[in-house]
Amino acid sequence: MMPPHCDTLDGPGVKAAKKAFETGNVNYVLPWVPKKAEKKFSQAFKKALKVRKQSKEAAELADYWFYETAARLCREGEGALYSGLKPAGLDWGPVVPRAEKAIEKGDPKEVISYLSHVLEEELSTRFKHILETKKHDVNDVKAAREYVQAELGFVLFSHGLYASITGAGEHGSEEAGGHKH
Repeated sequence: MMPPHCDTLDGPGVKAAKKAFETGNVNYVLPWVPKKAEKKFSQAFKKALKVRKQSKEAAELADYWFYETAARLCREGEGALYSGLKPAGLDWGPVVPRAEKAIEKGDPKEVISYLSHVLEEELSTRFKHILETKKHDVNDVKAAREYVQAELGFVLFSHGLYASITGAGEHGSEEAGGHKH
């Protein structure tokens, strides 16, 4: 499952919202909300810009409100629940930082290498389990079930990977119930 990256204070949606405030241009953050929410969101941006001018405290409150609005609309557009902004610095595991670094560098090699290694290890481990459970007595139903589960697990895991790799159920796809950013 995709980490709910757009609802973190250091996620790309909030970074885009900060850039929108710096420039006065909502278009930096609009791609993070569904098209159907564009007008409502643009109005929220104008309100936040106005309130930000009142005081430092008002600006902090307006910023946070706007970040929350962006994150909520992003999550709603994905068909996901929104449970508030998450703090900066959360650990999303080894892939998200590598993917972000690859985007910054313009080079996906490290992500490809890392994922290839993880994929090879996982498929090998699952396949080894199939071979270990394959030779069972036909009358040992418990052992036969363990083999069937290992076999199905391998096949379904492989299919799920294929679907992810080819884009079926991708973040924002209609099949996944989400929106296109």
